[in-house]
Amino acid sequence: MFLDWKKHATHVKQSFAKLGKGHPKMLAGYAALESAAAAEALDAKTRELIALAVAVTTRCESCIAVHAQAAVKAGATESEVAGALATAISLNAGAAYTYSLRALEAVEDAREA
Repeated sequence: MFLDWKKHATHVKQSFAKLGKGHPKMLAGYAALESAAAAEALDAKTRELIALAVAVTTRCESCIAVHAQAAVKAGATESEVAGALATAISLNAGAAYTYSLRALEAVEDAREA
């Protein structure tokens, strides 16, 4: 097992709360972003599946821990989670592909110099 995900999520939430006590305006701003996102057209399960996929693409283990719990709580099925993760994987591959094109262009520019 990579991590004890339950323990990690609990630790992240406690640490976030501790940071928020020292910086209440930052915490209020973050909470406002969360509240604004929740007010949009997507239901909680869809938001959490997207958040989980984004967490994978940004390689944020804390985000993975927290949003995995939230996705399960929102009723996400194994199939839905797998679909969200497959989307993240394909997007990362796509990003690597398009950035490879940039790298090739940079190499071509370097050869012309």
